[in-house]
Amino acid sequence: MEQFDLLMHGMGVVLTWNHLMLMVVGVLLGILVGVLPGLGAPNGVTLLLPLTFSMEPVSAIILLSCMYWGALFGGSVTSVIFNIPGEPSSIATTFDGHPLAKQGRAGEALTAAYTSALLGALVGVLLLTFLSTYIANFAMEFSSPEFFAVYVLAFGSFIGLGKTPALKTIAAMMLGFILASVGMDTVSGNLRLTFGLTDLLRGISFEVAVIGLFGIGEILCTVEEGLVFRGENAKINLRVVWNTWKKMPRYWATWVRSCVIGCWMGITPGGPTAASFLSYSVAKNMSKHPEQFGKGALDGVIAPETADHSAGTSALLPMLTLGIPGSATAAVMLGGLMIWGLQPGPTLFVEQKDFVWGLIASMYLGNVVGLVVVLSTIPLFTAILRIPFSIIAPIIVIICAIGAYAVNQSLFDVGLMLVFGVFGYLFKKLSYPIAPLVLAAVLGDKMEDAFRQSMLFSNGSLSIFWSNGLVGAMTTAGLLMAFLPLISKVTRAAFGRRKSARPAH
Repeated sequence: MEQFDLLMHGMGVVLTWNHLMLMVVGVLLGILVGVLPGLGAPNGVTLLLPLTFSMEPVSAIILLSCMYWGALFGGSVTSVIFNIPGEPSSIATTFDGHPLAKQGRAGEALTAAYTSALLGALVGVLLLTFLSTYIANFAMEFSSPEFFAVYVLAFGSFIGLGKTPALKTIAAMMLGFILASVGMDTVSGNLRLTFGLTDLLRGISFEVAVIGLFGIGEILCTVEEGLVFRGENAKINLRVVWNTWKKMPRYWATWVRSCVIGCWMGITPGGPTAASFLSYSVAKNMSKHPEQFGKGALDGVIAPETADHSAGTSALLPMLTLGIPGSATAAVMLGGLMIWGLQPGPTLFVEQKDFVWGLIASMYLGNVVGLVVVLSTIPLFTAILRIPFSIIAPIIVIICAIGAYAVNQSLFDVGLMLVFGVFGYLFKKLSYPIAPLVLAAVLGDKMEDAFRQSMLFSNGSLSIFWSNGLVGAMTTAGLLMAFLPLISKVTRAAFGRRKSARPAH
């Protein structure tokens, strides 16, 4: 099979001492990022991104992706032991993970969480291995109208499938589009939204925006809430691991359902957070003992962790094949590819086989390395969490400032980071989603270029977006997704009027 041969080629690229060391380093940094509230995977990957500019793209993506897996693993530590989700996608894990820890079963909860995470991630990687080539070959036939239709479908899906009110999602996207338009117009060469500032001629670096939105914004929210770490004891040894593994086969149905939910939410722009909540809800509704959920049900840990990691892994599928990230962290990685001079999309599989298949191979090895490392370092990271937050918070702010400065060696970017930090704080307080903003900031200029090229081809006629079955179906689906909240609201209102108009018997 061609995919198997390509995977073996990728293994040959990855299995060097240099890349294996990068995996371990990436996982360790990711776990640290995951266990410290205020950082998180998107911001952690963004902070590390400037350090990869001088690296080979294969080495850089292995380091970043392993940091991603480590952050997803690390978020479970605080969720179970301290009832504080290190990652937003780990919130659902707190519902049963912390009650288990309070019962003295923290080791069991963590073992179940990490094992489920590994299994979910491997399913996502298998999906990426065997579907990516077919999707890439299919996308090779795309031209500007098809790519614009894909962007419409991606943004429409964020509006229609998101849990946030549609108007808030649209507002976040509009701000992202504004950020993408700052600087020099790639078609006409005109300056846009620079306000006479020479520092804005190159545009606004998405890394600076993400550091502020995710890092500084989260720190401001955490300081306001007065975070204090109070944790349960977590003892993990081989006996605890083995006894937990013996219990897990009885939860196979929960695992299968959660994998399906996670992969679907990863490929669509639902993301790991939505996947973990949905999987937890489904597991509770399908359970024979739903009353145990929230009190220490082991499948209440297995379900969100499996979905979280399968969604996080499968989110890279649309990023690599179509240039459409399925999560905020995937959006940051997409920006990294562009900085390294790689063009995400179907041509990447033809022109950069070492990069693509090296990444996929590292995902198999990186998740296994992550499981081993996280099980052996839990005591270390729980000790770090007992450091007062008043000490940790300034360190995180300094790291964010260094990361923002390193992008263009500009103090102006540090100031922008602080401005975006205020926006991030306001977004969180007002419950506005940040992921659509990041997606729009990364893809806004590409969407604009695809639209303008399509208009040149058609002499300004919008009918080009319905010129064939494929582009017409994607455009129509994207518009339907975008208007789905409005359609649902009108349908419910009409149904309510019809029901109230019925005569009483």
